[in-house]
Amino acid sequence: MWSLSKIWEKVCKVAEGGSHYCSKKSDDNCGGASDEDSGRALSMTRLKCILRGLDLKTYIFLLILVPTCVFFIYVHGQKITYFLRPLWEKPPQPFHEIPHYYHENVSMENLCRLHGWGIREYPRRVFDAVLFSNEIDLLTVRWKELYPYVTEFVLLESNSTFTGLPKPLVFNSNREQFKFVESRLTYGQIPGRFRKGENPFIEEAYQRLALDYLLKKAGIQDDDLLIMSDVDEIPSRHTINLLRWCDDIPQVLHLRLKNYLYSFEFFVDNNSWRASIHRYQFGKTRYAHYRQAEVILADAGWHCSFCFRHISEFIFKMKAYSHFDRVRFSHFLNPKRVQRVICKGADLFDMLPEEYTFKEIIGKMGPIPHSYSAVHLPAYLLESADKYRFLLPGNCMRESG
Repeated sequence: MWSLSKIWEKVCKVAEGGSHYCSKKSDDNCGGASDEDSGRALSMTRLKCILRGLDLKTYIFLLILVPTCVFFIYVHGQKITYFLRPLWEKPPQPFHEIPHYYHENVSMENLCRLHGWGIREYPRRVFDAVLFSNEIDLLTVRWKELYPYVTEFVLLESNSTFTGLPKPLVFNSNREQFKFVESRLTYGQIPGRFRKGENPFIEEAYQRLALDYLLKKAGIQDDDLLIMSDVDEIPSRHTINLLRWCDDIPQVLHLRLKNYLYSFEFFVDNNSWRASIHRYQFGKTRYAHYRQAEVILADAGWHCSFCFRHISEFIFKMKAYSHFDRVRFSHFLNPKRVQRVICKGADLFDMLPEEYTFKEIIGKMGPIPHSYSAVHLPAYLLESADKYRFLLPGNCMRESG
């Protein structure tokens, strides 16, 4: 193996256009080093020789290249790590997928049998429990969709975001809009802890724990069905009706939802899985928003992320939810930029897709294609299309708020 002095001799030779002689030396000798010199590594005389051998263009090139590389890594470092994710992180184990059968003209007995389940003499009670931030429009669409089959709606609201920011009690201020569920509503408030610098997932877990106590206050009992999902994760009503009538369904069942971004115009994929439904067990069932079972029911509803009416609501959520660290630059919150991103179907945080294979990452890079299908969406959304036009295809412009 070459010594370091040999390597420096080669570099010096290249710097001088191939010559072993360093023309800019005084008493130094770049090519014919003495025995004493050959035993030294990285001597100052050789370094000076190399630097003298570099011309002005090389200096300018290095002065431009190095800061440019540093700036590129600073701006796009998150993209680089997300793109390289498949090198160090394996995908989770796949779910056991249960096919979903449904048609409005097929009897419930036949539908249960197609899923491998029996039919009950009477349906189970259903509790729908959510943590609420500021999603007034989606909460209305959700509760209108589920209203025919939900026994009790349970909603918990805090005066703090998961990131510790103070927020108004939005639901309490707009409660008049939800008179249609008032007789079936258990509403609770919880004060925020406002711990600066704390991991936002701790505050989130604290609020979900409080929701367990609110469910008990609502009167939930063993074998009642409990829907665990965020406000924007909306199970379809026929899914809930199926599960309340069928016997021998899994104790815990995840719901695969169609994934949308900004509105039902931008269909992302079918990979939303965090929503789940539980046959309640006193002392065992805990409200959570992570994987709790290995089985999932296909095509069970919709997940509409960042589906807001006002630009101000987008900006609020970007600062308020658990992944607020994705707001890496202040210009991300510029209202004009947010509006451009929405209409383009691009990413608000300028991130790459969170996938586990290079094929999936590359396949999802770039803006989401526009979809013009409004088939099989929540019924109330279409019945009130004038009010919720911003959620339908072709209506990306938002109110400032």
